[in-house]
Amino acid sequence: MRIIPAIDIIDGKCVRLSKGDYDTKKIYNENPVEVAKEFESFGIKYLHLVDLDGAKSKHIVNQKVLEDIAKETCLEIDFGGGLKTLKDIEIAFNSGAKQITIGSIAVQNPEFCFDLIEKYGAEKIILGADCDNRKIKTSGWLEESDQDVINFILQYQQKGVQHVICTDISKDGMLEGASNDLYEEILTQTSINLVASGGVSCIEDVYEMKKIGCYGTIIGKAIYEGRISLKQLESFI
Repeated sequence: MRIIPAIDIIDGKCVRLSKGDYDTKKIYNENPVEVAKEFESFGIKYLHLVDLDGAKSKHIVNQKVLEDIAKETCLEIDFGGGLKTLKDIEIAFNSGAKQITIGSIAVQNPEFCFDLIEKYGAEKIILGADCDNRKIKTSGWLEESDQDVINFILQYQQKGVQHVICTDISKDGMLEGASNDLYEEILTQTSINLVASGGVSCIEDVYEMKKIGCYGTIIGKAIYEGRISLKQLESFI
């Protein structure tokens, strides 16, 4: 199972939110490149990089951070936040993203996203299925849609999507454990590679996600708050 630490960016700094609420912002490091290098030094190969400014403003903002991390590490970066147009997506790939995560735009303009899958290939496009009470949320989790998370995933699976990041927003940043019941349901009803996100609080949560069959897990606040050490993750890897 892939271990994928998260770096969320506001104003070029490494931050974390609770339940996606921008008012709960906590800055952990003013230099995201330093954070990425430390992850890599413990054998981590993947990084989930989110442009929170971009998600809110609906266009890419922090591509310089992406560019710097891509230049100074060998991490395979998936990048999301504010990717609404072909221009933004090209900027992300040209700045060093290995994959991009489509979330809001996948709800608001599915035909555009189906074309993206065809243009770039399913390996490069990750579906972001971020939900609260099973309903997909968009625009930096500020807006709710009427789409059920599993129906949403199945729609894109039929179009060739292979990788899905699912975040249960009610768990995100709360350090209360992950939504394993939801993840098990997704794994039972779909055939995608599921990357689980939100709520990871200790190394036991990571082993539990592996046990239920997750392809990967994204870990954020648990690392920054010292609940999971990079040494533990190195041992897991």
